[in-house]
Formats: sequence, C-alpha cells, structure tokens
Amino acid sequence: MSAARNLLAGFAEHDQLVRALRRLRELGCTRLEVYAPFPSREVDELLPGRPTPAGWLMLAGGMLGGSGAYFLQWYAAHDYAYNVGGRPLHSWPSFVPVTFELTVLCAALTGLVALLVLTRLPRLDHPVFAEPAFVRASQDRFFLAVHTADPHLAAIDVADLLRGFGAERIEEVGE
Repeated sequence: MSAARNLLAGFAEHDQLVRALRRLRELGCTRLEVYAPFPSREVDELLPGRPTPAGWLMLAGGMLGGSGAYFLQWYAAHDYAYNVGGRPLHSWPSFVPVTFELTVLCAALTGLVALLVLTRLPRLDHPVFAEPAFVRASQDRFFLAVHTADPHLAAIDVADLLRGFGAERIEEVGE
C-alpha cells in the first residue's frame, strides 16, 4: 500500500462514528467525509468547515446583472430617443423594475453555478460507490472516509485507530 491513500471505514452505530470522528479531529485531521443514512448535528459540528465564497460570488453576479440591465435601458433610451409624455430620457424610476428583476435573476443563477462548481457536482461516479458495502450507507450503516495523506496522521496507523472505535469494515479506496 502507498503512504497516501483513502480509507473507508464502516460503522454499525452512530455513536461509534461520532467517537472516531471526534478522535480524528482531536488529532488535527481535516480531510474527512461522512456518509450516513440521516443527518446528525454532532457530525456537522465535528466535520471541518471552511467559509464559502458563494455569497460574494452571488453579490458580484447580482451587481453585474443589475448594472448591466440599468446600462442597457439607459443606452436604449439615449440611442433611440423617443419622448413619451414629456418625460426625460433618463427616467430612472422606470428603470427600477427591470434592474431589480435582473439583479435577482443574475444573483440566483450565479448562486446555482457557484453551488455546482464549489461542490464539484454533478459527480456521477466516486470511488466509494465501488465498495460493495457502501450501498447500505443510505439504509443503516455509517461510513467515514479518511484521507491518510493528511500531515497530522503521518505517525498513526489510521486503520488500527478506526478498528479500535468499532469499524466493522475498512477498505482502501481510490482518490
């Protein structure tokens, strides 16, 4: 086996998974994934999280869409000047509805694209899907994937550590 590998440990009980996850987090491990049949607040609190740039991307997309909509309306009003009812060419109140709608639309579409890109979706195949026991991840088993190339785990036999917490099965999976 190579030094850098991914281990997939299967647990029968939720508490076993939480204890193993807590211990790995105490050791400083950050490259972890959990597959479980139901959501768990304890697992969410223990998994390493990092701030996402999705909010800033949505703000930029919304501002770009809104300013683009406003500019397009301003350009059309000045390039194709048509005086209706004595109103000025740059009548900003009439530009507000379209500007608002395109701001919201562009922000929402940017958010959708950011979600797909940042979560690397759609990923139709993953190495853990090839494991025969993984089909029970949506039924009654809990799986913990540990990337052992994490520098905090250099001096630890992760497989023995996971077995000590009650892992029924430990398999090496691809990247």
